[in-house]
Amino acid sequence: MEADSPASPGAPEPLAEGAGGEFYSLLRRIKGKLFTWNILKTIALGQMLSLCICGTAITSQYLAERYKVNTPMLQSFINYCLLFLIYTVMLAFRSGSDNLLVILKRKWWKYILLGLADVEANYMIVRAYQYTTLTSVQLLDCFGIPVLMALSWFILYARYRVIHFVAVAVCLLGVGTMVGADILAGREDNSGSDVLIGDILVLLGASLYAISNVCEEYIVKKLSRQEFLGMVGLFGTIISGIQLLAVCGICPVYVLPL
Repeated sequence: MEADSPASPGAPEPLAEGAGGEFYSLLRRIKGKLFTWNILKTIALGQMLSLCICGTAITSQYLAERYKVNTPMLQSFINYCLLFLIYTVMLAFRSGSDNLLVILKRKWWKYILLGLADVEANYMIVRAYQYTTLTSVQLLDCFGIPVLMALSWFILYARYRVIHFVAVAVCLLGVGTMVGADILAGREDNSGSDVLIGDILVLLGASLYAISNVCEEYIVKKLSRQEFLGMVGLFGTIISGIQLLAVCGICPVYVLPL
């Protein structure tokens, strides 16, 4: 009588071990791609940036509601002055094609347009806190995502998958829902027009932010980070300073209505 092979009872084990090995190998590959230093650093910096933006939003809303202080241009002017003192001065002491004067001779008008878009985006977002709620501003600010994707498609030649377009559709649906909810809520306390003004300011500001961000990505990748920050600091300080004087009534030139 032929004896049973000792491997017959455990025949499925090699298959199970093989499947388990492939699964753990897949996990190791995913871990190797996702948990790299560059990705973790990007996530950490993104969260720090989000925390700073959230702090700015909360303090702006608090000043507008509690103390009736609405200083959108002054807040932006301080930021641009800091950029000017650090990065613009840095460009001034560089030599060659990276020198401030050389950059101004070649691309001054481009950076004026970029500075104008960035300054007005900051102004509109901060100004919107006077008319609408913090929640509406933060949610409607996401409108910049589809605008940014459209600009990246034509300017940076970025290409997206179907899931990205689905996400954009959901984003636009949320924007429309939020604006409608604000209008209905405003009608109840007779502030519908003010809320709508705030929502429009956020949407315009988000669109200008998208333009600024696309230009920022292009300049940082093709040229340098210092050039972008230095030129935005220079023209942002000039434009926001002129607009600040206009809003305060010191300068006869009137840039944007209050």
